[in-house]
Amino acid sequence: MAPRLQLEKAAWRWVDTVKPEDITQEHVELAYRIAVPACKRGACRRNCKGNPNCLVGIGEHSWLGEIDENTFHNIDDPNSERRDKNTFVGLTNLGATCYVNTFLQVWFHNLELRRTLYLCQNSRAEGHSTESEYEPRTICEHLQYLFALLQNSTRRYIDPSGLVKALGLNTGQQQDAQEFSKLFLSLLEDTLSQQKDPTLQNVIQQQFCGEFSYVTVCTQCGRSSALPSRFYELELNIQGHKTLAECVTEFLKEEKLDGDNRYFCENCQSKQSATRRITLHSLPRTLNLQLMRFVFDRQSGHKKKLNNLISFPEILEMGSFLEAKEEKCTYDLSAVLIHRGVSAYSGHYIAHVRDSRTNDWYKFNDEEIEKMEGKKLQLGLEEDIAETVKSQTRKPKYSKGFHCSRNAYMLVYKRRLDQEDQTQTNVEVPAFLQRLVDQDNKKFEEWCSEMVDMRRQSVDKGKAKHVEVKELYELLPAQDGEPFEFVPVEWLKKWLDDSTATKAIDNSPFLCMHGKLHPDRIGEAKRISNAAAERLFNRYGGGPRVDRSFLCRDCVTRRCQVLRLKNQLSEDYREVTNLAKTQLKSGDEGFWIGKASLRQWRQLALEQLEEEEEETKHTNCKTNGEKPTCTGAEDGEQDNDGDEEEMKMFNEDILCCHGGLSIHEGERRLVSHEVWGKLKVYFPRAPEFSQRQESCQQCTRMEKEGKENEALNRMMASEQKNSLLNLFQEKNRPTLQKWPQDTDVLYIVSLFFVDEWRKFIRRPAKSNPVSNVGNNILLCPHGGFMFTYNSMIQGDAQHSPLAC
Repeated sequence: MAPRLQLEKAAWRWVDTVKPEDITQEHVELAYRIAVPACKRGACRRNCKGNPNCLVGIGEHSWLGEIDENTFHNIDDPNSERRDKNTFVGLTNLGATCYVNTFLQVWFHNLELRRTLYLCQNSRAEGHSTESEYEPRTICEHLQYLFALLQNSTRRYIDPSGLVKALGLNTGQQQDAQEFSKLFLSLLEDTLSQQKDPTLQNVIQQQFCGEFSYVTVCTQCGRSSALPSRFYELELNIQGHKTLAECVTEFLKEEKLDGDNRYFCENCQSKQSATRRITLHSLPRTLNLQLMRFVFDRQSGHKKKLNNLISFPEILEMGSFLEAKEEKCTYDLSAVLIHRGVSAYSGHYIAHVRDSRTNDWYKFNDEEIEKMEGKKLQLGLEEDIAETVKSQTRKPKYSKGFHCSRNAYMLVYKRRLDQEDQTQTNVEVPAFLQRLVDQDNKKFEEWCSEMVDMRRQSVDKGKAKHVEVKELYELLPAQDGEPFEFVPVEWLKKWLDDSTATKAIDNSPFLCMHGKLHPDRIGEAKRISNAAAERLFNRYGGGPRVDRSFLCRDCVTRRCQVLRLKNQLSEDYREVTNLAKTQLKSGDEGFWIGKASLRQWRQLALEQLEEEEEETKHTNCKTNGEKPTCTGAEDGEQDNDGDEEEMKMFNEDILCCHGGLSIHEGERRLVSHEVWGKLKVYFPRAPEFSQRQESCQQCTRMEKEGKENEALNRMMASEQKNSLLNLFQEKNRPTLQKWPQDTDVLYIVSLFFVDEWRKFIRRPAKSNPVSNVGNNILLCPHGGFMFTYNSMIQGDAQHSPLAC
């Protein structure tokens, strides 16, 4: 189809040969493009805006081809939210809580901790009615319920927001993961210490607590002192090291205390040089090794992440590091916590955890859980991230039974016992907690059923609409000679777009000031058959219904006039220019026009025609025959300055303020009747003044009065100047310090009055006489003089001249 501008020109090509009074119905239909051929499917890449008969590219392709039922809804399959068989349950990331989720998954897989938590008393949960929602309160209650859901929920992932809120964590800000681990274990230990069962009170210590001593030896007397301490994790420096063994060795190595760091020896009773080291006495069942990747950078004043490679074993022998030098103190790697990212203040946390029952490794990444193949820990994906170490692209090599990581920040080892009790790998959820889990599972199943019903309803509705649309789209094209109506193309697009609700048809924006279809809005409407319109309006309602009777002859006629005048303007300009140069013949009647108007009439005419054409295109008018609210004088006054608006009206430069002919004869000239006739065609509302027209009587009288007043003002100014010459010239003026002889009284007047009086004296024709001294500005609010004699002497009143 031809471009929109070509269709626009073709619709109005006939105006060059047809006068406005000769317009027929055929011309009206040409202007509305009734006979423009309809586009065929595949011929247009997009809908033709200039063709009201083009019904291609409005969204019909999604209904006429093969239909995918999934397009009828935006509801995901609820079964995708269901937990797969033999898999674990994930945790929702609430914004920046991935670090919390990793620790929760690690602690959940600590079977002894989980079993102990299940044994804690929870009278609220035990007596809870399943008719209402269970809301834990204490940290212990939250962990109980969360672990029970992680164990037996049918959901693919659960929401830990209850626990996160109870901990007072900011979900939008990432916290220090290493610090969180310490604080949470300490909080949990305090909570469990309130349990009545002694075995429950000490479970954190039994699981995570070890003992060491800081041993200090005085180099002077050899006295040794030990300061015992407990630990829940060993914080290992990794800077400058490549293996875990090196990190542990440095942690236990001897440190010299000398200089300002000397040790006060109680035996010597003075500060002495000494050595200090850490001695391990006992290790916990679960050994948490913190790799100190996040360190303080003194140069930048912020924390930074160390990305150096650390090798660690799957089986860790700790016997040689103990004070007692046990032969066997074997630990198995059970979890690796990973930080992905280059900054200590951002990034993402995931956890690799070994299932104690099957020894399979799983990667926990918030909601997503992935089982590793071959019962092996696989850290390759996390170590391939380019932003960690850009310079190192080769994968690190490591021995069998070892792993390497640049992102691991915590290693969790589980102590291997001589006699493993297989029954300890089975942890049953208590009945009172299982009831709550069953309640949540039932709620989830109800949600799944609801989603399935909503999907089915959407599909059924979509299929019904598909049938409706397919039938109606075939009815849309209007056949030649058959009744037709117009509907908005945007409404048709929304009707074919199933993602939006279909509203009533609104044709009112397309109506002109005559209450009919505006010819220049035809590009926003589509011509459809009367049968299709009948079904659409019956189905969706709306109005007004716009048929053939709404083609506006008045608008077409006015547009025809404007276009013809624009085409004729250049020829008339040349003719008017030539005619204006000739002198009026004796006896011919002339007309007054402004010289500025004559110079600018072509531009004024062009602007006026373009404004009228624009008005016909965009009328913010009332519809259905109501009076228009556009193009009023008040709007013009609001949108434009008065002077600018007046200059757009031809001949207003010789129009006085009273609406008569201006008295300034130098601003106007006479033109012939022929010239005025041609200009009148373009400016029918311009003020008309014939040669016999007299100048405005009011302006003439005012001019005469003005000249008389000017003469009086000059006389008055001359008299006042002569009588007050010193005041005018600012000479021989008295001051408070120097009074004139034989003078007892000085009078004070305001500087403002003197300035205004001098202006009048200098330009009496342009200024008005000063009628009032106006000393009110020198008075205070109480009516008295606001200055004292001393203040005037000191200069506070220098702005007030003095006169005798």
